[in-house]
Amino acid sequence: MTTEPLYVRRIEKLLDLLRMACIAAASVALVTLIITFGWLVFGRYVLNATPTWVEQLALLLICYIAFLGAAAGVREDTHIGVTLFRDMMPDGAQKVLMIVIDISLAIFGAVTLVAGVTLMKFGMGTMLPMLDVPESVRTAAITSLGALMLLFSGTRALLRIIRFSRWSPQPELEEF
Repeated sequence: MTTEPLYVRRIEKLLDLLRMACIAAASVALVTLIITFGWLVFGRYVLNATPTWVEQLALLLICYIAFLGAAAGVREDTHIGVTLFRDMMPDGAQKVLMIVIDISLAIFGAVTLVAGVTLMKFGMGTMLPMLDVPESVRTAAITSLGALMLLFSGTRALLRIIRFSRWSPQPELEEF
């Protein structure tokens, strides 16, 4: 078993910390969502005064839960993929295909980032109803997804290219 260079281990550690931060932020958003819906039910049925801001906050929180969770999934390489044909290829072809997939995800992340920045600029003057925050707060979720996809996939592609002769496309088959 070969040991990774120090810079590779540091990059992997930094990206894992960023992934954990995404999961933590999405988890906090989920807990906040649950608490606010509890408040909605309490307000509606006990106080007979429905808090109208809960729906808008829920829409905002769901954006962050979904997009930060998706970014963490890209880092963990758990995004949706059909591997049947890839797994039937020889190792070298599998490696090249996996790098192409990572580069494609990074390009999609870059496009999402640019579109998200455009949406943030467009929504800066529009306020979310009942929350009095700019629409850009909501579109920041998609912008962060694009940036994180670009970072996670692009870095994985670069590291796979650097390690090309040393990594296996099917790590569960590697000997330890």
